[in-house]
Amino acid sequence: MAVTDRRTEGATRRNSWQRAFAVRLFVTDALVVAFAVFGSQLLWFGFAPVEVAADGGPDLRASYLTVSVVLAVAWMLMLDVFATRDHKVIGSGTLEYKRVADSTIRLFGSFAIIAYLLKVEVARGYFLTALPVGLVVLVLSRWSWRQWLRKRQEAGGYLSRALLLGERQKATHFAKTIMRAPGSGLLLVGALTEENKVHNGPVYGIPILGGYNDLLKAVDDSQADTVILTGADEINPVVMRRIGWELDARDIELIVAPALTDVAGPRIHARPVAGLPLIHVSYPAFEGARRWTKRTFDILGSSLLILLSFPVLIGVTIAVKRSGPGGIIYRQVRVGRAGAAFGMLKFRSMVQDADDQLESLLDAQGTSDTPLFKVTNDPRITPVGMFIRKYSLDELPQLFNVLVGKMSLVGPRPQRAAEVALYDDAAHRRLIMKPGMSGLWQVSGRSNLNWEDSIRLDLYYVENWSLTGDILILWRTFRAVARPEGAV
Repeated sequence: MAVTDRRTEGATRRNSWQRAFAVRLFVTDALVVAFAVFGSQLLWFGFAPVEVAADGGPDLRASYLTVSVVLAVAWMLMLDVFATRDHKVIGSGTLEYKRVADSTIRLFGSFAIIAYLLKVEVARGYFLTALPVGLVVLVLSRWSWRQWLRKRQEAGGYLSRALLLGERQKATHFAKTIMRAPGSGLLLVGALTEENKVHNGPVYGIPILGGYNDLLKAVDDSQADTVILTGADEINPVVMRRIGWELDARDIELIVAPALTDVAGPRIHARPVAGLPLIHVSYPAFEGARRWTKRTFDILGSSLLILLSFPVLIGVTIAVKRSGPGGIIYRQVRVGRAGAAFGMLKFRSMVQDADDQLESLLDAQGTSDTPLFKVTNDPRITPVGMFIRKYSLDELPQLFNVLVGKMSLVGPRPQRAAEVALYDDAAHRRLIMKPGMSGLWQVSGRSNLNWEDSIRLDLYYVENWSLTGDILILWRTFRAVARPEGAV
């Protein structure tokens, strides 16, 4: 009875917020699917009793209303089959969006194949409107719920209470990584480490609750619903298996954190071999089709953005021209792919002799020997320059850098040669890709980032590039520009 009670209590703690959040997603998904499917029927046929019939095939007859009902139910089932509301994927990462897209596209692909094989005349309206509208609105609704979840988590709710189990150094690295990235859904409530280091103080601010043998007591005392194994030589496979059984008896989730950092999900492949869960890590590759895909995306995207922003380009040109003496466009030498220098274009936002004043201003604030050469409260910026920098309008000419192939829409931060001279061997890997108008650095704090975080984000981007990631970064960039912080 005691084991059953503990299991029930653990399940209640662990699943309460995930289950509640999944229910919200289910209701929203149902509304979106109904809107897309029945909206398409209403748009193309209304709700008149029109029949769908097989042409030369089986004697099948059904109204479009019946087809809509079947399609909507099948859509909801596919979202379940692809585990789009699984607690391991909702709320963070891109896998949730990928599963939503995969389930939707495969549903309509199957629908089209079945209709073709049975020679059923099904209106193309479902494919022209229900598929794209439903997919876009589903993704947007998931994104909206994720923003709602973030706010609740920032307020201390909708979090999994997690214990760290492992050697002090490895637990510290994990805690630092998790606490540096808000939105993980984890609240680290304690740590268990080597017996001889229990009294050495907190692990990155997280209290030590005892040694490895105190795990079950710490789980009960802290009301943890998750245990994260960060690695320990003392925890051998036999002990690990016993820990798994004991946590299972309480329905406490067990997470094993491998000694891998800054590796995105698509590069990780788990494969069991002889009972061992082996993790295969693919090396980053940016040649061939991947490189041409990104270049094509850059050409199409920059061309479209130039056309859309043309009135703004004209307006900023006039404003900069009237702001004082000096050119309209400022050409700044930056380091591009493979270390090649290029002229990065910007609207002039400073006074005419700004470059001549830089060294003296850096000396005055004592940062002439540090990377990310930036002057605090820079007196060289003009009033017009202050405005266009705040909303990143000064960077619009870089669209032409992208169009001619010197930059990308998304990529590592473009840096000066003096900053590149400070790189270590690891930082040089960021030069295998073209610098970007935007990037992870742009949507993660912009100029408020320190040197280490800027390099770390650039390396993560280079190591884990994907077209989906570029699209998400651009979307987040538009939001960051609308709510500027750290831009000036």
